[in-house]
Amino acid sequence: MKLGIVGLPNVGKSTLFNAITKAGAESANYPFCTIEPNVGVVSVPDQRLTVLQKIYESQKIVPTAIEFYDIAGLVRGASKGEGLGNKFLSHIREVEAIVHVVRCFEDENIVHVEGSVGPLRDIETINLELIFSDIEVIDRRIQKAKKLLKGDKSLQKELELLERIKETLEEGKSARTLDLTDDEKEVVKGYSLLSYKPIIYVANVSEEDLLEGAENYMVKEVRGHAQEENAEVVVVCAKIEAEISELDDEEKQQFLEELGLEESGLDKLIKAGYRLLGLMSFLTAGPQEVRAWTIKIGTKAPQAAGKIHTDIERGFIRAETISFDDLVSVGTMSTAKEKGLVRLEGKEYVVQDGDVILFRFNV
Repeated sequence: MKLGIVGLPNVGKSTLFNAITKAGAESANYPFCTIEPNVGVVSVPDQRLTVLQKIYESQKIVPTAIEFYDIAGLVRGASKGEGLGNKFLSHIREVEAIVHVVRCFEDENIVHVEGSVGPLRDIETINLELIFSDIEVIDRRIQKAKKLLKGDKSLQKELELLERIKETLEEGKSARTLDLTDDEKEVVKGYSLLSYKPIIYVANVSEEDLLEGAENYMVKEVRGHAQEENAEVVVVCAKIEAEISELDDEEKQQFLEELGLEESGLDKLIKAGYRLLGLMSFLTAGPQEVRAWTIKIGTKAPQAAGKIHTDIERGFIRAETISFDDLVSVGTMSTAKEKGLVRLEGKEYVVQDGDVILFRFNV
């Protein structure tokens, strides 16, 4: 999973990136500090792997991972090449979802590129630049469809869809706000529209606001906008995340408890990403390693096997499957088999979150 972190300059974007990836991206109080996208790979926390390692006495744990791209700060006019606009837009095309960091705190010591803090204005600034870029893409497709339509009337439906998308974009609304059928969604995916990419709004608040637990008016504004786009909202304090990043796992948990927080911003962000993209994990286990594999919800067994190796998908015979909870309840795989908890699933089996699977195949 690739998530691109975007935002106006000085909203806490690179500070958050540094904290959650410990990748050391430069962070400074001036625009365009980030020029090329820094990339950080983050392991997805999954306590189930630790439990399985004990059951199987595995040598190592291999969690699944998320790639975070810290993309250059954007300013008004990026779609016309202002600032680092063209690079910004090209980098967004490479990610599966956008993490839009929005400043929801006041601090006179940190300059704002627009002169004042305004979350909805900031959201609109970035969304409009994506929309302007998409309008150019749609215009080209409409022109092409009209030319081809003269010899192929089957393109009429696509042309109508393109014109509906353009109308939405020209109203200043992102393509993700469109109400589309499943077939239309598949077509629109092929257009690679920036404003159609799933989005998570990260409301970056002050330490005081986070610890008090009461959302300020700026966060509420972000939530209201996100509802219109069916987007996720995660409230974090980049400053606290930076402090957490310096701690080991045990210290981190103790620190969170002292602050009265159930989980870190990174954990919340990862969960939001999984929900937004419709993802889940199945598990494999043995003496050498236990590993988590990320797949789309609804994936069938052979395609899940293909995540491990294409040969396993090609030669798929069956999947020996047990739910994580069932395995933990009896303690060992041999006991699970004695109790009939291990199932032999075929090609039509839809893998469930937390399934522990051994694939049988022949190539």
